[in-house]
Amino acid sequence: MICTTIHSITAPAAGRIKGPAGALLTIILPIGLCLGSSAAAQEVDGERLFRQRCAACHNIEPGQTKMGPSLLGIIGRTAGSVEGANYSQAMQSSGITWDRQSLETFLTAPRQMIRGTRMTVSIPDGAQRAAIINYLESQSPD
Repeated sequence: MICTTIHSITAPAAGRIKGPAGALLTIILPIGLCLGSSAAAQEVDGERLFRQRCAACHNIEPGQTKMGPSLLGIIGRTAGSVEGANYSQAMQSSGITWDRQSLETFLTAPRQMIRGTRMTVSIPDGAQRAAIINYLESQSPD
C-alpha cells in the first residue's frame, strides 16, 4: 500500500523528465522507496502518527497524564486504571483489558465502543491505526 501511494506520487513527477532518464526514474524511484519500508520505518511512522493524532491528549511517559492518561504500557492494562488520570465513568466501568484488537476497535470509533467516553478522536484509516498500535506496543514501561 505504501509502495502504491509512493508510486502514484512519484511517477507523474518523474514522467515530466523527458527521455531515458525520466523513464528510468519512473521505474526505479518507486522501487527504491518501497525497498526502504522496513519495520524501523513503520515504527517511525507510528511515532509520527502518535505525535500528530494522540499527543495533544496523551503521552508515553510513565506517571504523567495530560488530558488523557499516559499510554505507556497500555497493552495488557485495564481501561480506566492509571493513577491520577481523569477518566469518564464509562471508561472506568468498561471492564476492558487493552490488547491489539480492543485498541483497533476503540480507535476506529471510541464512542461506539464505550458510550460516554471522553475520547473524541477516531483514526478511520486502518494502516494508521496499525502503525499507532505497533508503536504503542513497542514502548516498554521498563
